[in-house]
Amino acid sequence: MDAFSAVNADKWARLHELASKGRLSGREADELLALYQSTSAHLSLIRSVAPESGLSASLSATLAQARTRFTGARSNPMADLARFFVVALPAAFYRLTWLTLACGTAFALIGAAYALWIGTSPEALRAVASEAAARQYVEEDFINYYSENPAASFAGAVWTNNAWISAQAVALGITGFWVPMILFSNAQGVGVAAGIFAAAGKTDVFFSYILPHGLMELTAVFIACAAGLRIFWAMVSPGPRTRGRAVAEEGRSLITVALGLVLVLFVSGLVEGFVTPSALPVWAKIAIGAAVLAAYWFYVLKWGRPAYL
Repeated sequence: MDAFSAVNADKWARLHELASKGRLSGREADELLALYQSTSAHLSLIRSVAPESGLSASLSATLAQARTRFTGARSNPMADLARFFVVALPAAFYRLTWLTLACGTAFALIGAAYALWIGTSPEALRAVASEAAARQYVEEDFINYYSENPAASFAGAVWTNNAWISAQAVALGITGFWVPMILFSNAQGVGVAAGIFAAAGKTDVFFSYILPHGLMELTAVFIACAAGLRIFWAMVSPGPRTRGRAVAEEGRSLITVALGLVLVLFVSGLVEGFVTPSALPVWAKIAIGAAVLAAYWFYVLKWGRPAYL
């Protein structure tokens, strides 16, 4: 046993060194796998001769440590959490960048078309609401919506509602029609509201209330729609994979996006509950909303691009 240990001690020490190392190169990963296989054979031989020896226990611990490198398991939850926020989440967001921008562009075009139509056509305006209803909406209902409930409960309700819409976009995106329906219905709603305010000559009031929280809130919806479309496209064009496998793999990879959107929408909900109805100057409220959106894109481009590429 002593001679066997002397011959293989360097290999076991190297296995322990590689298993304890924070980051491995491709060559080191191959070496770790080869050493793991040979040491497993050594341990089987040792256990057949001296199963209760200290050497057997030591090699078992080293092999268990090396095995976690192959399975992806980590002993430090904080390291996993840090990796999620610094690598996994920004990479998942960055992967959807262009599709997110495409969804936002489609939303803006549809909303602008409705706003222009309602705002410039008295017949279209009357079809949407009577003169009295439109006046009440502009002067009372729209503004009171943001302040009629306590800020904390309102922020929570907004967060829950938007998270539910985003979850639907991700989960039901595979249907192919759900995402376009969500984009169109929400763009229509925003466009009609903007058109009513435009007809009353109060477009500035509309944007003073919608922009502070809407910049980030709508971006989160676009991200969710982009994720849903990726799942749908995996079914339409799976490549060399089977459709079931392609959809499953895409769905698992985009779970990260769904989790990240919960946090993004939480921040957006805070802005809508506490900033939008506040007594701050309009420029300050819009600046806060723009800063939140800028922080998101900085996060995605700063950490997401290198992590993804």
